[in-house]
Amino acid sequence: MIGSAVTVFVVDDDPAVLKALERLLRAEGYRVRAFSSPSAFLSGHDGEAPGCVVLDLSMPEVTGLELQEKLTALGHERAVVFISGHGDIPSSVRAMKGGAVDFLTKPFDDVDFLAAVKAAVGRDLYLRAMRAERGAIRQRLAALTPREHEVLLHVVAGRINKQIAADLGTVEKTIKVHRARIMDKMGVDSMAELARLCERAGVGSTPNKPLA
Repeated sequence: MIGSAVTVFVVDDDPAVLKALERLLRAEGYRVRAFSSPSAFLSGHDGEAPGCVVLDLSMPEVTGLELQEKLTALGHERAVVFISGHGDIPSSVRAMKGGAVDFLTKPFDDVDFLAAVKAAVGRDLYLRAMRAERGAIRQRLAALTPREHEVLLHVVAGRINKQIAADLGTVEKTIKVHRARIMDKMGVDSMAELARLCERAGVGSTPNKPLA
């Protein structure tokens, strides 16, 4: 059984399908929020809740693809599983390019559906963990002084102290002090660890690229 810490949002204008999917998901231990229309979903969707969205492709008000695009435009990076009453290769390609995890054609097997939902939830949790990690790293970066920011960019570009000192018009001893302070503020013990944190935070590998 999957823990109830995640929510599966289901959007389908067919009451029978909506009820069946809600029952199936609840049996697996998921929290479920079911909506019969895209407008109801947009009003009730909680972007902070971990989980995924199951979208019917063909709905009269707004199509599933359009709803997926609306979510993206609103800044909600959601893992989506599409369900459709008919095979539609162009739509499935468009859905997958938009970040969908799977595209299932009705009637689909319960096992396949639950596997798709599990994959979508897994992607959502992974992306949330990555965003949280980047946020924590950027908080550390924000504690650096402007000069330390400059030195850090040169360091992650692979330049040695002597080169950095020449580039910044100072002495090598000063660069060593800056590097030590950077390591302390970033909470790392090695240059390899510092480089990994910077890469995860999107810090450029060239001295003239600003910090994220």
